[in-house]
This record gives sequence, structure tokens and C-alpha cells, in this order.
Amino acid sequence: MNPVVIDSLEFCRVNERREGRIAVADLPRLGADCVDSSGELAWSLQGGTGRLDFAQLTLAVSGTVQLMCQRCLTPFAHEIAAESVLMLAKDEERADEMDELLDDDTIDVIVASKTLNVPDLVEDEALLALPFSPKHEVCPDVTRLEVLKSKKESPFAALKGLKQ
Repeated sequence: MNPVVIDSLEFCRVNERREGRIAVADLPRLGADCVDSSGELAWSLQGGTGRLDFAQLTLAVSGTVQLMCQRCLTPFAHEIAAESVLMLAKDEERADEMDELLDDDTIDVIVASKTLNVPDLVEDEALLALPFSPKHEVCPDVTRLEVLKSKKESPFAALKGLKQ
């Protein structure tokens, strides 16, 4: 992995734009949530100025990762398409003030850095885009699920037999 590190405030000041691709295998936290580390994510990062003249980064992440369906326990391809707006603050105290001033849940406030690691931002955005409980829209092979359901006998069935 070729790390991309930026000076976040300078990046915003000159309205810089960068984009690239990163393999899921190079993102250890994301890879831990995936069935395998195949695939890659495309990303773009745009610097600029947002509301109230605060430095702002706009990050877009897209790609496909392999997740385990929690219903049928088979892998499936999950499409990630996420975008976020990040306002930059000089320190934690200012970040809290900005967050309260903006009063907008769609905008996150982070502390600016001269060495902001872009792959870490991309990984964070991808992790936030993962479903809490990944599932197929319609599971392809429900026979396994049906077998599991049919094998389980209700614990109350035995009590019903004792009652009679």
C-alpha cells in the first residue's frame, strides 16, 4: 500500500482533489469484517471551504466487499457507496464548539492534522457503510435454513406430551 498523507488544512485551502484505489487487503480493520480480502475500494477526496467558512473535506468511497450473510451463512458481495463531509477544527475544544454550532448530523467535525492519513479515512468510511447485520436481499439457498428450522423441536412439545 502506498500511503497518502496530506496536510489537511493546506489541502482545503488550495481546494485540492485526490483520488485513488486501495485494496481491501491493505485495510486490516475492514478486512477483519469481510469473508476475504479480495476487492478494492475507489476513493476521492476534495478539499474546500464549507458552511461558515470552515475548512471542509468531502470524501467519497465506493467498491465491493465480501460479507457473510447472517441468515444463510454464505458469502455475498456488498456494494459500498458512501460519501461524507468532514469539517476541520484546529483542536478538540474547537471541534466540540463547531459541532454544536453546525448542529447538523450529516457533517462530522474532526481535528485537522498536518499528517492526515487518507487510507485511514477511507477505511473508517467503508466501515461505517457496512450493515450492522449483513444479509442477502433474498438468500440464494434456503434449504440449509429450512433444514435447521425443521430439525429443531420446540422444548414445549415435550411438556405438551407430559400434560396429556
